[in-house]
Amino acid sequence: MRSVFFDLFDRLRHLDILTHFSDEQIDLLATCTSVVRYAKGAKVISEGHDSQDIFLIDSGDVEIRRDTPFGHYSFARLKAGEVFGETSFIDGQPRSGDVFVAEDAVIFQLNALDLARVAEENPRWALALYWALWKSLSRKLRLTNEVLADFFSGARKKAPSQPASEQSEGFRVGLDKKRDLFREQPLSPMEINFLASLSKEKRFKKEEYLFREGQEGDHLYIVLEGQIRISKDTAAGEEALAILYRGDYFGEMALIDRQPRSADAKAHSDEVVVLMISREVLEGILDIQKVSSLRLLKLLCGLIAKRLREIDHKLVSWYIFDQGSGETLGMPKLF
Repeated sequence: MRSVFFDLFDRLRHLDILTHFSDEQIDLLATCTSVVRYAKGAKVISEGHDSQDIFLIDSGDVEIRRDTPFGHYSFARLKAGEVFGETSFIDGQPRSGDVFVAEDAVIFQLNALDLARVAEENPRWALALYWALWKSLSRKLRLTNEVLADFFSGARKKAPSQPASEQSEGFRVGLDKKRDLFREQPLSPMEINFLASLSKEKRFKKEEYLFREGQEGDHLYIVLEGQIRISKDTAAGEEALAILYRGDYFGEMALIDRQPRSADAKAHSDEVVVLMISREVLEGILDIQKVSSLRLLKLLCGLIAKRLREIDHKLVSWYIFDQGSGETLGMPKLF
């Protein structure tokens, strides 16, 4: 049954990021939501604050930035329909920047304690919430990768190429070894057995590509042995975005938004073994029409949030190293 907050219901219902919510789920979300009006110049979030609320912009713009010794560093201007604040909700860490209102705004503030309470009571609703957060985080990580290329005076244009031949002829990993990897994550015994049974193993030598930027993506990867380097080709050469280790997941963005790979992935150590989970398997266990693997969805959100924080820190460090002479980056940001 619909809540009495018909206006709030209708305003939440029209947001693209919530289109997969049922009417009943929107009702529950409304019970966690306050509507706040801000004048231009008002501060919504302070860097270092330990709040964990999530914010949805109903109207107006906000600017997200961080103070540096060379003035404030502007990450983005977000507009109606966009989300901010989800990283702290996901990982529980303090806010990593300030948010100011750039144009008079109406913002939906989702109370973190209320969200956690409703999620605990309603796993199906929790799945819808974390699915929305995963979509938002994945999109922002993709755009962040593009900003990194711009930071280095533009990416070198190259045609998508096939990855190098995998060293996997006759190569097998035992089921127990796969299970051991998934047991290191907060997954249920059923999820561990399911992923271990349906994942495929592949082996790569140092500097071999798992995939190239611009290719279509149809698998999620988990590092079993060795290290993986995620990188971008830039005008200045290859720029490493992240080094991934045992238990790290990657390649998820292309599965959720069905866009080409936004970066390269290659073997960083002498020998690398990864497990691969196909799009079909992943979509099955993260199906928002049924409560299947909320734990895995939370895990993926946490890994993307961690990667975003690392890249943000790297960008600000480069900006300071350059003594603030670089162009302000128009990148979406989470706090």
